[in-house]
Amino acid sequence: MELKPYQQQVINDLTEYLEYIQTWRRVDLAFEKFWNARGFKVGGDDGLPTYKNNIPECPHVCIKVPTGGGKTFIACNALRPILEAMPEGKTKAVVWLVPSNTILEQTVRNLKNPRHPYREKIDSHFNGRVSIYEKEELLQGAGFNPSAVREQLSILVLSYDSIRSNKKDGRKIYQSNGNLDNFVPTYQNPDTLLPEIDETALIQVINQMNPVCIVDESHNAESDLSVEMLRNINPCFILDLTATPRNNSNIISYVSPMELKRENMVKLPVIVYNHHNANDVMRDALDLQ
Repeated sequence: MELKPYQQQVINDLTEYLEYIQTWRRVDLAFEKFWNARGFKVGGDDGLPTYKNNIPECPHVCIKVPTGGGKTFIACNALRPILEAMPEGKTKAVVWLVPSNTILEQTVRNLKNPRHPYREKIDSHFNGRVSIYEKEELLQGAGFNPSAVREQLSILVLSYDSIRSNKKDGRKIYQSNGNLDNFVPTYQNPDTLLPEIDETALIQVINQMNPVCIVDESHNAESDLSVEMLRNINPCFILDLTATPRNNSNIISYVSPMELKRENMVKLPVIVYNHHNANDVMRDALDLQ
């Protein structure tokens, strides 16, 4: 499956913003220059909203795509340009955050299926060296170890609630874990480790991986707890996916509903009910038409 023209434009916008970051070395200035190049002023009463530095020093941008526009497929295609913009030798790790168990199960199923277009696209971009992990697999260290993380793209699919909590003691991701103690000698940035959390906890492993973060339905992840969740992950880049961005979103690409209509991507409601006979079916069909 290939990108629709509007989806490719989203990837082009993202790639261009990444280039601006490399040029200007400041995420807020890159955001301003990105929009200036398109003829838009940033800031002031008559300009676009200024960059919101939600996670200091971490590029955090949003793509606005209407429901049914293929946000997940766009995200799959976005991984390569994002990771290619990182320093050479950077661990290829992605934390893919979703808002519900239903979306979690669907995302994991599709990304793990080697014949699904999402996984096919990621495999083609990373030479098939890809592993998808759920929370339980991560906690058990099932195929998740420093050697595997070093040699391939690791995508960790997690729900918001597995990380976001007022009571960290109740979350396994914050508890000490002997299955992960082999990661501790590999830690490169001890200053970012979370205080009062055992260094073998999964959240500490993720923190030290300094991953790219994909936030699905990001309009559900803007509370103070959600911001803390992102800080705990210690991301190197955050890409928000949503049809309804909130006020603190740094939007770098818009897709209009008309773009979806042109590509026959608009989802229409279907009304289903029973009729007593074929004549009633035909009459109602003609009336509806």
